[in-house]
Amino acid sequence: MKNIVVIGGGSGIFNVLKGLKNYPISITSIVTTFDNGGSTGILRDEFGILPPGDLRRSLVALSPDTGDSTIRDLFSFRFPKESSLHGHSFGNLFLQALDSVTGNEVSAIKKASEILNIKNKIFPISVDKAHLCAELENGEIIKGQTNIDKPKHDGSVKIKKVFLEPNAIIYTEAYDAIINADIVVMGPGDLYTSIIPNFLVEGFPDAIEQTKAKIIYILNIMTKWGETNNFKASDFAKALLLYVKKDKLDYIICNNSKINSELTEKYKGEKAEPVLIDKNELEKYANNIIEEDVSLQAEIVRHDAKKIASVIMSI
Repeated sequence: MKNIVVIGGGSGIFNVLKGLKNYPISITSIVTTFDNGGSTGILRDEFGILPPGDLRRSLVALSPDTGDSTIRDLFSFRFPKESSLHGHSFGNLFLQALDSVTGNEVSAIKKASEILNIKNKIFPISVDKAHLCAELENGEIIKGQTNIDKPKHDGSVKIKKVFLEPNAIIYTEAYDAIINADIVVMGPGDLYTSIIPNFLVEGFPDAIEQTKAKIIYILNIMTKWGETNNFKASDFAKALLLYVKKDKLDYIICNNSKINSELTEKYKGEKAEPVLIDKNELEKYANNIIEEDVSLQAEIVRHDAKKIASVIMSI
């Protein structure tokens, strides 16, 4: 049975996990733990726990689609505006309570996996409490993942680099999973707030250097204001490789389907646009470039779970 490690955060890797779980493989989801916005941020500040939001998403994505879906639905339930718990997800609160009962965050994740009947594994990238920071090209320092993700500063100023404060060390089981993987999948997700934060923990670049796994990067379909304004495909790959000890990625999966005009106009309001695949330049950063229709276009543009899993499995 092949070991596939999926690394990321936010909602980006949800559909990757959701698609892959239907194949006879062993999956390990390694999740960024530096979020500080919304329900996650409130619980992090009040209880000092690891941010539960992205861990909860992995739990929901990897839970079986068969049988009673009540528990899975509860993990996704968000309390209404008129409630004093407005903004909180039941799953986040449940993980916080499990943390108190079991004694630590990792035990809480493992117990939640048992409750949801998940056969695969979910690990935090680190159990150290750290905050994501960004240095912009004008020298300004932005502190906190949510302030980078939703810029209150001038979002047109490019990010020069991101770093953690204080430093964090990779969680041992996450390190071992990468070392023993057959395939490591990075992304999709916001480049500087969901993907690269994992690379910043001490020990992660070494794990990527030492693993014999094929490294796959799933390119974003759209740019993100404040992070990847005007980025072409090669800009994503180049930025990614600055933080790992590799000259090239083994594979980059790009969406080549045209985004419909209605959605394109909608994203213009968010100052986002489809990522241009500049293949000649991209070849400098990847040994293999796969261009496929992997998009799902509804109210928003995202990766289709079945399509992206099929491409990964073909590799």
